[in-house]
Amino acid sequence: MEDYLDPRNSEGMPNLADSAFAMDFLLSVKNGIRNYGFAITETANPELRAVLYKQMEAAIDLHGEIAELMIKKGWLNPHDFKEQYQVDLKSAETAVQIAQMNLFPIDTDRQGMFATPNK
Repeated sequence: MEDYLDPRNSEGMPNLADSAFAMDFLLSVKNGIRNYGFAITETANPELRAVLYKQMEAAIDLHGEIAELMIKKGWLNPHDFKEQYQVDLKSAETAVQIAQMNLFPIDTDRQGMFATPNK
């Protein structure tokens, strides 16, 4: 990827971004479920324990919905390690390419390449 402003380099980025956001959401919900489990075992109040348990069940349902969406979209392959490996490898390669980009090029003149307002 030579020029990050070239529209050709943005092909597929919405899908990659969506999959990254979904994975972050999935991991955040999973972390919340774990924290609910800890909180339930640490509280002595039965009413509070019931509320935390209900919230944990809702979080487990949400985790299932997110995972189902990711599987349907092909972003998560929990039953096919080889396929998941390819998805992860593509994500890692893209991250390396982005990290190697010159985000502050000397020449930022793009007139003619994109629609520019009249001066």
